[in-house]
Amino acid sequence: MLNNRESSVVLYMAGKREVFVYMPIYKMTGTRDGKQKYRVRINYQDASGKNRQIDRVAYGNQEAKELERTLLHQIKSEAPARRLTLRDIYEEYIRAKAPEVRETSLQKTRTVLEHHILPVLGDVSLSKLSVRALQDWKSYLEDKTVTAKSGEEQPLSLRTKQNVYGELRAFLNYAVKMDYLPKNPLMRVGNFKDPNTLHKEMDFYTADEFRAFIAKALECAQNSPNNSEWDYYVFFNIAFYTGMRKGEIHALKWSDIDGDYISVKRSITQKLKGEDRETPPKNKTSIRTLQIPEPLKKILADHKARYRSLQGFSDDFRICGGTRPLRDTSIQNANERYAKLAGLKTIRIHDFRHSHASLLANNGINIQEIARRLGHAKIEMTWNTYSHLYPREEERAVNILNKIV
Repeated sequence: MLNNRESSVVLYMAGKREVFVYMPIYKMTGTRDGKQKYRVRINYQDASGKNRQIDRVAYGNQEAKELERTLLHQIKSEAPARRLTLRDIYEEYIRAKAPEVRETSLQKTRTVLEHHILPVLGDVSLSKLSVRALQDWKSYLEDKTVTAKSGEEQPLSLRTKQNVYGELRAFLNYAVKMDYLPKNPLMRVGNFKDPNTLHKEMDFYTADEFRAFIAKALECAQNSPNNSEWDYYVFFNIAFYTGMRKGEIHALKWSDIDGDYISVKRSITQKLKGEDRETPPKNKTSIRTLQIPEPLKKILADHKARYRSLQGFSDDFRICGGTRPLRDTSIQNANERYAKLAGLKTIRIHDFRHSHASLLANNGINIQEIARRLGHAKIEMTWNTYSHLYPREEERAVNILNKIV
């Protein structure tokens, strides 16, 4: 039974300031059709910042609660939106998103919003966030340049602009969800497109190319007194034979190996400020156990034997790096060095993951197994990326149909 009570909730954010709405409900004398009489009162600020009050009467405790919800929804969807800006709800959005994504993803969202969105749209009232305003923002991003490593100013890549668009779309979807906006106006504008840009082919090494690459890595390890060369050699073998992400390889410990199987349980990122950050893998399906191929099994056994000679060794040592994971920049330098020695093109570290999947796809391995090995959240992601690598079955299909008479 609802008795007299007074509550408050955060109606919206004005910058870093929380704006509350107070909602007292008072039990009054009188009944109607056997239901108790209640006074529902809501105190709030209107679009001009003036204090306002709505006072209504309801009969029955459920009716009083429903009236309160209806009035709150009306105020939240109409009053604040006329003066709120994206900058006002920015921190609220970040707080709401924090429990749902990894820390690296949250930092990426902050960076994109603060560098590419808020400088132009941050102070625009949500009620004035029109298609025209969003089209002007797209034009701003088309003209924007960034400083490359060479020191030259370069325009943003198509992929970067599309990623920025995705972050803004998610931000505005949140505003719609919270009733700050009636609908997302960005959907009418559309994402960035460049019809003159050809789709970049996926880079990967064939089995023969990888053999040439890893042979040079082995040669460098055998001729170097530096144990890190062996770590690089093992790192690239793990990447090719398992398809693990770079961060997942960084996080591997000797305790993750159990007989013929290796478990992916965690990831390490070096992109956040401060020390390395260990987190769960990218998604739930990224937590997986993979059977170790025979060539990799021998490589790992030999590598562990080398590590056993180190003082203080334990199974908590990282497989590649020991007490501290390898540095991303050092791995990339080794990657370029081995490719040059082997007379090969240099591919990205992530492309060793593509190499693993491409080898399996070209040999007809079921797409579902490839998705499992890669730890993809959805099989559609795997299919969209690697389906073109599967052997053509058109002739076999026609031969089957030709036999039907």
